[in-house]
Amino acid sequence: MSATIEEASRSKPLDMSFVRIDPNWALRIPVTLARRKKVLPCCQLGDRVLVACVDCNDVATLDTVERQLGNSIEPVLAEEESLEAAIRDTFGGQVARTGAIRVASDRGNGDEDAVQICEEILQAAALRGASDIHIDPLAQRVRVRLRVDGQLEEYRHFSSELHPSITSRVKVLADMDISERRSPQDGRFSWTSSRGEAVDVRVATLPTRFGESVTLRLLTNNMDNLTLQRLGMGSDDFQRFSTAIDKPHGLILLTGPTGSGKSTTLYAGMKELISTKALHVVTVEDPVEYEMDGIAQVTVDSADKVSFSKALRSILRNDPDVIMIGEIRDAETADIAIKAALTGHLVFSTLHTNTAAGAVTRLIDMGVEPFLIAATLRLAVAQRLVRKLCQYCRQETGITTAEAAAFGMPQAQGTTAYQSPGCIHCAGRGKVGRTGLFEMLPVTNAMTQLIASGADEVQLRQLAEQEGCRTLAEDAFRKVGDGIVMASDAQASVALW
Repeated sequence: MSATIEEASRSKPLDMSFVRIDPNWALRIPVTLARRKKVLPCCQLGDRVLVACVDCNDVATLDTVERQLGNSIEPVLAEEESLEAAIRDTFGGQVARTGAIRVASDRGNGDEDAVQICEEILQAAALRGASDIHIDPLAQRVRVRLRVDGQLEEYRHFSSELHPSITSRVKVLADMDISERRSPQDGRFSWTSSRGEAVDVRVATLPTRFGESVTLRLLTNNMDNLTLQRLGMGSDDFQRFSTAIDKPHGLILLTGPTGSGKSTTLYAGMKELISTKALHVVTVEDPVEYEMDGIAQVTVDSADKVSFSKALRSILRNDPDVIMIGEIRDAETADIAIKAALTGHLVFSTLHTNTAAGAVTRLIDMGVEPFLIAATLRLAVAQRLVRKLCQYCRQETGITTAEAAAFGMPQAQGTTAYQSPGCIHCAGRGKVGRTGLFEMLPVTNAMTQLIASGADEVQLRQLAEQEGCRTLAEDAFRKVGDGIVMASDAQASVALW
């Protein structure tokens, strides 16, 4: 380790505010050691764990960290102030006993350990920016995985003896029946991370062969970063979307598979609207995904006391300017949405179709007349989410023959693309966050006539391309060339159509 210490001591101190921490390593050392000696394991690169510190010559401390981790380390000189902030964000005041958790968890000490373990898991998920936590009982152990940027990551394994106490702890937090283990249950609770972020946690249990599987969905109430400018739209697509939502009435549809960011885009659009206009906005959702000030949000009742159609009928009597419907699921909901758009309301909603043009044919399949779609639809958008390359470690490469063929652009072989091997800024993953891929179908005069004539999806897409709109594959290819996403990730996202 001496060579790396000498190199680290000569390097420029690292600003830790631009570093993503891997909790699988950071939470392995006691909080007292991290705070007192100002050290923080960040991530693993190759066979070494990178450890941020303020004194790379403190061999005794580094040896202690190496023993705690059970892995070779490499010190990284960090700015003292930013490192202290990173340690506070990592540990806070809620997991002060983190160093004892991993020892105790192997002994299976029951309820007390379960409280600490659940707190650690939640904190780890918050550090990684996870959207979901999966606690799955297996034959010999309990597996914990985090869904980060749409991908599942292994986090921890626990003894099977701890499974009942961990499950019971989650159920207590979510106000669920701890004695019921043979039927699925749903619940929720609020939790505050060490960074002070309020997190709404939705819990679902499912009986499986080896015990109850527990899934926790984490929804933050931080709306500051939810803006249209951050979604990843190109300037021309941004202009099309902004023009459509600025209209006083009509129907705007977001399409794509589950988890493609449709609701996020709709919320960003509504946030933009209420920031510039005095509007009465009402949403009908199942469930409410973002809590937003200034709008009325209605949750659809699972017992069907408040269905989409019932809620929409009531909403129309409450003088809304803008209505957001979580999803158009059936002919009745589609009919009400169309009528609302016809009677002077701006209606946002989502559909499960693969392309923007597919929204038109899906509505026709539901029984909506083509002339009504032509009269109300203002914009259809197909969307996907794809992981972004780390901008600190990305390296230029070229598009292969197979990748060019997958994009439907054989002439693109050898053009510029990028990949990221991983670094301390991205927790060794090579990816940080996600961006959207978009395909727009603005309903122009020519498009209105084509829809009213009953044209099929191919004809609609051809006209959109003639009017200068990009397909999902073309938007993906552009973002590959700009170094925003990796070619293989982009292809996987657009391969759904």
